[in-house]
Amino acid sequence: MSERVRRLSYKEAGVDIDAATEALKRVKKLVKSTHRSPVLGGTEGFGGLFSFDVGTFQDPVLVSSIDGVGTKLKIAFLTGKHDTVGRDLVFHCANDILAQGARPLFFLDYFATGKLDPNVVVAVITGLAQGCREIGCALIGGETAEMPDFYRSGEYDLAGAIVGVVEKKDIIDGSRIRQGDRVIGLESNGLHTNGYSLARKVLFDSAGFSVNEYVEDLGSTVGTELLRTHKCYTHSILEIRKHFDIKGLAHITGGGLLENIPRILPDACSVQIDLSSWRAPPIFEVVRSLGNIEEREMYRTFNMGIGMVVIVDAHEAEKTVDQFCTVGERAHMIGEVIEGQKRVLLVRE
Repeated sequence: MSERVRRLSYKEAGVDIDAATEALKRVKKLVKSTHRSPVLGGTEGFGGLFSFDVGTFQDPVLVSSIDGVGTKLKIAFLTGKHDTVGRDLVFHCANDILAQGARPLFFLDYFATGKLDPNVVVAVITGLAQGCREIGCALIGGETAEMPDFYRSGEYDLAGAIVGVVEKKDIIDGSRIRQGDRVIGLESNGLHTNGYSLARKVLFDSAGFSVNEYVEDLGSTVGTELLRTHKCYTHSILEIRKHFDIKGLAHITGGGLLENIPRILPDACSVQIDLSSWRAPPIFEVVRSLGNIEEREMYRTFNMGIGMVVIVDAHEAEKTVDQFCTVGERAHMIGEVIEGQKRVLLVRE
């Protein structure tokens, strides 16, 4: 009876170890290009090694975050362009730990797909490595998983974890925010990595656009606009901190301005935002008008042109804005801290 049983292999079950091996060989140089002296060993180990020199700090605190890029991946699938979502992931995670004052140390990624395509893997890791190099972060490990019958053909999932460090005395937690402080907004360059489920429904399902369709109001194709890389504020924020006291930072991701700013506010404080103080990129008005979306829904779904909120003392606010502009950010005074119960009030002055 055993002679009649067909001999199976892992490859016939849908997992191609040879393809995975080829992909990993091709990405080794990319990964090593992000390494600095604190990284120990190569890329073959079961874990990544990072030698943390605590002697360079007085009281170091490690700050970590893990995230993905959501359904923005759908745009990569539609366009066949996979070298930007890695940068999105790195920059999103870096901004998250930056909100507490941390600079990045190292990063790990998770890539999972139904059928592994080495070219796609290399493209994604190229973006990850580029993002890590740009912010001085070591890509020290990751997981590439081939899971047949789990993902649709041509699709994959991507997630990443980052670890950074900040001196304990320099942690930004919003506890020193007071009424009268000023709110500064640093411009985003588009949707970043949030709100894509709604944006895709509007642009593709309701409006009937394709990723290759040029939209006059956007000045680009839909795919190009939606793949704009999530902006990273690490270098500019860390530079500004050398000169000005930052009391609070809010990375404006899922939940928009309405849900993210309250996360850093102390009790008895709210924030009033003047919506006329900056101009959002055209993509937001295109989505709003085509989807007939209420204004409040827009501000609790998208970043609406503000990728990072910075809260400082009133007497330093103007100089801080000027300094942000000097280091290349488009910064605006967008509001102030008022009495209230951790809410965001939207007004037009």
